[in-house]
Amino acid sequence: MDPDVLRILDVNLNRTREALRVIEDYARFVRDDADAAAAAKRCRHDLRDVIAAAGADNLLAARDIVGDVGRDFKTAHELARQAPDDVVRAAFARASEATRALSEYGKLISPAAASAAESLRYRLYELEQRIVLRGELRQRFRGVRLYVLVTEALCRRPWLEVVEAAIRGGAECVQLREKKLPDREHLRRARQVRDLTARHGVLLAVNDRPDIARLAGADIVHVGQDDLSVRDVRRIAGARMLVGKSTHTEAQFEAALAEMPDYLAVGPMFPSATKPQAHIAGPSTLAAVRPRTELPLVAIGGITADNAAAVVGAGADCLAVSAAVISADDPEAAARALVACVPVSRG
Repeated sequence: MDPDVLRILDVNLNRTREALRVIEDYARFVRDDADAAAAAKRCRHDLRDVIAAAGADNLLAARDIVGDVGRDFKTAHELARQAPDDVVRAAFARASEATRALSEYGKLISPAAASAAESLRYRLYELEQRIVLRGELRQRFRGVRLYVLVTEALCRRPWLEVVEAAIRGGAECVQLREKKLPDREHLRRARQVRDLTARHGVLLAVNDRPDIARLAGADIVHVGQDDLSVRDVRRIAGARMLVGKSTHTEAQFEAALAEMPDYLAVGPMFPSATKPQAHIAGPSTLAAVRPRTELPLVAIGGITADNAAAVVGAGADCLAVSAAVISADDPEAAARALVACVPVSRG
């Protein structure tokens, strides 16, 4: 093998590996995002495919620190960082450049190595969006214990009053779930809830409609099994918005994981008058899928303060409810009782 090519591969493997360690530590210690940290770690380990193609010993033997004419050249910008966000952005830029070099020079030694480097570069593009664009929202969502779905028809009091009462009771995320409203009215209500949730520092989700969510400035779009894919939602709503997906079986859960949502809902946990279904996933399904991801898991369907302990015990990070709060005589008290069932999360 050409020793010059090996030197180029060696230095860019080192750049990539070092940048990924910086990214992993940011995800782990700054954002407390176990899912993103694990993704960075997998990328770092997958560099082994490129190393194996060149030969680890060959790369090491080609390394020439003393003879590297660019070793001591540093720009003023390269030596200045103001915050951890600057550090991670620089690390992603470095990793992107290095993996491009690996894919180009890797073609000289192994098509498989070049392909592995190219695949890694595209994975880093997605991971950068996950960490840099959505990192703060993802961190906020991991702190959500109660997620209240609001449909006017189920509210015993004026619907916007119910939203405010739920927030006072501790709901940290509110989803506007209206299936039959005309678009103009749907958007008007979404903007009303956005104003209210923004004042209280609460997340806003919109069910099914990435267009309404984007126009209203929502934080989250939530989709079901028959709705748009996560990828298509991002094309409409943009890469900054969180996307959650509902699942009802283990097979659906595995398929949804491959779409790379920001959280997954599992349910129904119990029979629900709000959304009757023939198949009840139950806490057992939640317990079965819990070890398969570091993403937040939202339990939904028939949950009340009386049965919430079983759901939390099965691995739920968050409880999603509708009638249990919005149909209650005292939505604030109902919300408070449910929040008390969920331990404070690491987020």
